[in-house]
Amino acid sequence: MLNAERKRTILLLIPIVLVLVGYVLYPSIETLIESFKKNGAFSLQNYGDFFGSKAASNLEALWNSVYISLLSVFFSALIGIPLAYIFNRYDFPGRQFFSNIAIMPIVLPSLVGVMAFMFLYGEAGLVPNALKDLFHLSEVPFSIGGISGILLVHAYTMYPYFYMTTSSALNNIDPSLEEAAYNLGSSRLSVFWKVTFPLLTPGLVAASLLVFMVSMASFSAPYLLAGGFRVLSLQIYFSKTNGDLDMAATQSVILSVVSIAFLLFMRWFQNRKDYRMASKGIGAHRSEVSNPLLKWSMVSLGIIAMIVLLLPHVTLLVLSLVPEGAWTWQTYPQAFSFENFRLLFEDTNIWDPVRNSLIMAAIACGGVFVFGIITSYALVKRTFIGKNLLDILVMIPWALPATVVGMNLILAFNEPSAFSFGKVLVGTFWILPLAYFVRFIPLVVRSTNAVLEQMDDSIEEAAQNLGAKWFYTFRRVVLPYIMPGVLSGSLLAFVQAVGEFPTSVLLYTLGNRPISIEIMNQLRMFNLGQAAAYGMIQVGLIAIVLFVSYKFFGVKSENTL
Repeated sequence: MLNAERKRTILLLIPIVLVLVGYVLYPSIETLIESFKKNGAFSLQNYGDFFGSKAASNLEALWNSVYISLLSVFFSALIGIPLAYIFNRYDFPGRQFFSNIAIMPIVLPSLVGVMAFMFLYGEAGLVPNALKDLFHLSEVPFSIGGISGILLVHAYTMYPYFYMTTSSALNNIDPSLEEAAYNLGSSRLSVFWKVTFPLLTPGLVAASLLVFMVSMASFSAPYLLAGGFRVLSLQIYFSKTNGDLDMAATQSVILSVVSIAFLLFMRWFQNRKDYRMASKGIGAHRSEVSNPLLKWSMVSLGIIAMIVLLLPHVTLLVLSLVPEGAWTWQTYPQAFSFENFRLLFEDTNIWDPVRNSLIMAAIACGGVFVFGIITSYALVKRTFIGKNLLDILVMIPWALPATVVGMNLILAFNEPSAFSFGKVLVGTFWILPLAYFVRFIPLVVRSTNAVLEQMDDSIEEAAQNLGAKWFYTFRRVVLPYIMPGVLSGSLLAFVQAVGEFPTSVLLYTLGNRPISIEIMNQLRMFNLGQAAAYGMIQVGLIAIVLFVSYKFFGVKSENTL
């Protein structure tokens, strides 16, 4: 006979395993199987075409994806690490304000961020044309596009990952270690390279991994800025659009293999050494900048950086006030009003994408809220065979690019199956909430795990020793304790789902088109003001959620990424 604890563990695991097998593992296996098919029969031809002489475009796209991702890691680190070091180790006027502004790119969804950069620095952008008029040039001095445009957008939107992880790591370093090195005669540079930098390695590896995988999965920047430049995430979309699902599956498998290989390499690199500190310090300290020239130079650089960082947000806000048809051939917008926002709340057709996004994100969030609680509890507080395998299954959607997740669901649910209750899900309303749910499972499980791991087992045991049943203990003791972590992860998943573009563009239908798709439609119609208004809705939602997460749940941005 099974004891009560084991029965509860099994009952917890049944829905977890069914969901992960049905909507994570099964779609991935279907994509792998499809990649070995040609005209319905088993074949290696897809891989032969991908790597063969006829497939220069695929190999070019693969190489471009890898080296853009590596360069994105480099440039993001080049910006994020020095900023984190300056703001966390030196004290000067305005430091706290500038450090808060440094994470502003986080509130721009990928598609909205790219759109803002196009308005600012594209060929018809405000900055190039302002310089052209200011210096009486015959043509704009520069415009972003191709690889330089992609890298610029990636560096701007991804450096906060390095900034936040480095800031967190610097605050956890025991100051006595650096002081001991100084007392032994080491120079400031020597102390940084031999003491500080090695202790930052775990955080830098985590940031590098995140930036590389986000860059490999990047869709919005290449889609709008690449021109003829190929990357693998776009190749998957083009293959799917052209009806070549076999090649789309093959490209998805290759992209997944590269992303997971980098994940394993970075984990191996991080585990080569032990980075734990043997002592416990008194906390981070900052040095007062006493040199007036250096102090005000840092303040001036902070002001310049603030302007550069806030320009995309300000541009988006300004353009959202441009009525339809008020900016066509003119160099600059000629009229401003709240017409676009008024239409959002009065015109049903304009409001529909917002409503669709909010409903689908809420459905997905409700799912990951419940699933995240159950899964985290099983992973942290229960012992069972296959625990590591279950943990890997939970993290697979995080390791896979969004376009791959979308293709997995297309190939798995374009025909009836047990997991779709005998229905075809592709082309229905429900495929997008399912995609959002799968994409953001790791986000909620990770944030909940972090809280559960801090909970002493004796708290739960004490309640049960006093006669409380397991479910009562879970509801009255465990759930209130972990609620901040669950809610912060769920809220972040909600706003990510509202702004999700790569999976949406693969799976949407006319009836459930979300905000991100409508932004693209408005851009195609050159209705820039309405596109920017939709973008401001997304930015506002993200800003509110980050504020609520920090203010009411005490969760900072770096803990939810």
